Amino acid sequence: MSRQRTAAVLVLEDGRVFRGVAFGAVGRSLGEAVFNTGMTGYQETLTDPSYHRQIVVQTAPQIGNTGWNDEDDESAKIWVAGYVVRDPARVPSNWRSTRSLDSELDRQGVVGIAGVDTRTLTRHLRERGAMRAGVFSGDALTDEAGMLAQVRESPQMAGADLAGDVTTPNPYVVPSAGERRFRVAALDLGIKSNTPRMMAARGIEVHVLPLSSTIDDLLAVEPDGVFLSNGPGDPATTAHATALTRAVLERRVPLFGICFGNQILGRALGRDTYKMRYGHRGINIPVIDVATGRVAITAQNHGFALEGEPGERFDSDFGQAMISHYCPNDNTVEGVRCLEVPAFSVQYHPEAAAGPHDAAPLFDEFCDLMEKGRNA
Repeated sequence: MSRQRTAAVLVLEDGRVFRGVAFGAVGRSLGEAVFNTGMTGYQETLTDPSYHRQIVVQTAPQIGNTGWNDEDDESAKIWVAGYVVRDPARVPSNWRSTRSLDSELDRQGVVGIAGVDTRTLTRHLRERGAMRAGVFSGDALTDEAGMLAQVRESPQMAGADLAGDVTTPNPYVVPSAGERRFRVAALDLGIKSNTPRMMAARGIEVHVLPLSSTIDDLLAVEPDGVFLSNGPGDPATTAHATALTRAVLERRVPLFGICFGNQILGRALGRDTYKMRYGHRGINIPVIDVATGRVAITAQNHGFALEGEPGERFDSDFGQAMISHYCPNDNTVEGVRCLEVPAFSVQYHPEAAAGPHDAAPLFDEFCDLMEKGRNA
């Protein structure tokens, strides 16, 4: 417990400093400071590859109450660069917990800070935007100028090509649960464990492939459909994945993308992307389906978005497409649908293990699309 009394500071790119105590490993971490509004699901957040090179601020004041277990990880490790909380639980209390959040952060070398006024910090990031930051703990915390210089010398998120850091090095297969109905080639841009699990439950055999895969690699699977996963970084850096997506569209193989995959499909259709001021990160974000007017409460994690207006139709190299979903909070694009080739995508997470589950039927829609493609 002595580690919790070790002084720590969070230094933002604009010079703002927040002081607290070490939480997790002691040392230094650099990344982009972003906030997550989820009141649960911190284990899934920490192990989501989409958070690679980001320092996550939890807006919920109490974090760590349910400890840590070995079943809820969304990948093989914690990906966040750093972690910022207000009031960590002293002792976890959950029948599935095997250890504390603090001890797991320390075990994996993740530098965090506790005791921070996260409400003030979140308001600051909303007003000024997500920015580079550093968490420092241990010695030499009086040299604020030196720490600020390190933050400002760290790389920006805009222009960051990060999907290659998180993709699987080798292909692997997640078998269907029960009789196989479909076979899907999933391009791993930072896929979460629950995604192939959700597809497997619907009778889909999922072949997870590295980002470096070619169109021949995808077609060698003899897929009924292609899936583009979530992932980190700037979608403007995804030249290979975008070209691969265009090759899939040319062959009219049914395609479904989420989050980063939504941005890649949009770019393959000729749309631009841009960096949002502070992004959408949480499990309580509304999305409206243009076609039905139905509202879904969704889980999201993205700092970039596609350009477009709700319901907008536009021409692409693959025929007409439309902006199919949007967020009523800020009118940002939340989905794209092709009208002449079998492809659609959403910006949010229908596979969110911590919930909500309003969007889970999108996997059934993908199955319907593959069924139609098989019978075409």
